[in-house]
This record gives sequence, structure tokens and C-alpha cells, in this order.
Amino acid sequence: MTDDVMRFFATWLFTHEAADEEIKAAIRRGIAEGPEGMTGGPDAFVDGLAAMVEEEKEKLKLDLEARARGEQASEEKESDPALDEIRFEVAELRGRLDTMESLLETILRKLGE
Repeated sequence: MTDDVMRFFATWLFTHEAADEEIKAAIRRGIAEGPEGMTGGPDAFVDGLAAMVEEEKEKLKLDLEARARGEQASEEKESDPALDEIRFEVAELRGRLDTMESLLETILRKLGE
């Protein structure tokens, strides 16, 4: 019984080590090809995606380290006024669309009576 459990965990660890090596290789290929390399087929897309996820992981690590030191995360420090304005306008449009939808539903309901 103990041998079976040990064999299971050894297999599990080996599988994860192999997967780690493959994802690291995909990251290296994705970084080498750059964003335009993602159009080169299924493998190229996976490589590019792996590189993008790796970049985001590194940002996350930096943010977590900054928070551990009591500093603000980098995203919180950098606010793009143009992007903030676009977010505001989209929220306004969404509110207006909701109002229009409610008004149209009311009109349809009254026409159906």
C-alpha cells in the first residue's frame, strides 16, 4: 500500500516537473517570437500566450512584493487619465442604454394591453 502511494506521488511530481519544463520552453519560444509570432499556428499561439502569462506573472510578483513592503501596487500608482475618461463614458452609455431598454419594455407592455 505504501509503495502505491509513493509511486502515485512520484508520478504526480514527475508529471508536474515535465509540464513545468514544457511551459518554460513555450515561454522562451514566445518571447523570442514576440506578439506577431502568435499567428504562426496553434503551437505559436500557445507559445505567445505562455509568454504573455509569464509577463503578467512577473508584474504580479512585483506588486505582491511592493504590498508586502507596505507600498502601493504599480497599477494603483499609474492612472491613465484618458483611460479613466473612457471608462466613465462607457459607464454613462451603459446607464443610458439601461434606461432606454426599460422605457422600451414599458412601451411594449402598454402596446400589448
